[in-house]
Amino acid sequence: MTTETDKTQKHQARMQRIKEKVDARIDSAQEERGLLIVITGNGKGKSTSGFGTLARAVGHGYKAAALQFIKGDWACGERNLLENNGVEFHVMATGFTWDTQDKSKDIAAATKVWQEAKRLLQDESVDVVLLDELTYMLSYKYLDLDEVIEAIVNRPAMQHVIITGRACHRSIIELADTVSEVQPLKHAFDNGIKAQKGIDW
Repeated sequence: MTTETDKTQKHQARMQRIKEKVDARIDSAQEERGLLIVITGNGKGKSTSGFGTLARAVGHGYKAAALQFIKGDWACGERNLLENNGVEFHVMATGFTWDTQDKSKDIAAATKVWQEAKRLLQDESVDVVLLDELTYMLSYKYLDLDEVIEAIVNRPAMQHVIITGRACHRSIIELADTVSEVQPLKHAFDNGIKAQKGIDW
């Protein structure tokens, strides 16, 4: 008959084995360099995750910058918070492509933000750069893929870059150190619930 003591000992032995494996992995991961992180997929929360990482970095005293592609000129809770904590922002401010219906205007706006991104991707004083919704600019061919990859590859060695958006190009996924895919199971909007201030934007 198994006693409570036996159960406790078995649990402790199992946890010790797990701890030893985790500790070994931590000990073997000694390389330190800037990461390229991609958050893609069709689910809600990609930008939220990117901004969460930016907020974490700022909380540790790192210098960060955010470049928002696609976004309009509406209020943005993340921007309200992070700009007040020294985060540099550059926003396309044209809104969604189905709103503008003006490809040349969208390309010009994307190019303007991308020029700022290239500058930041060369700045060794910037620790983290968020390229929010960049994937769409590549899917729509508003920006040149090779140019984007070159800028990311040639950035300062310790600079972290976060890219968000659906349908991330496979070349960037292959280049990335960490890739997360956000998948939708349910979304309030599909049930007729409007976007909520402070939750969705």
